[in-house]
Amino acid sequence: MHYHQYGISDELVHRIKEKMKNPAVKDRMKRLLEGVTKADLQSRGKVRRLVDQAAAILREPLTERQKENIVQFVLALKIDPQNTFHLLRLWSMFR
Repeated sequence: MHYHQYGISDELVHRIKEKMKNPAVKDRMKRLLEGVTKADLQSRGKVRRLVDQAAAILREPLTERQKENIVQFVLALKIDPQNTFHLLRLWSMFR
C-alpha cells in the first residue's frame, strides 16, 4: 500500500518531511501522538482531529480533499503504534 494510491502527492510528503527536521516541530508532533492507540487510529473522527492538529503544527494548509485522503490512508493501514513492525513499515514508506 502506498500513499500515492490515496491521492497524497510527493510534494506534500516532501514538504512535511522537511518541516519534521525542525526539532521544535518534531517535538510538538511527538507530544501530539503520545498515547495514541490502535483504536484511536481506526476512528475516523479521532484521525481527522489528529490530521487537523498536525497540519496546524506543521503550518501546512491542507484542502478538505487532502485531509480526507490522509484520513483514508491512515484508516486503511490499520496502524498499531505499539507494533514495532508497523512503525518500521511506516518509516520505510516515507524515508
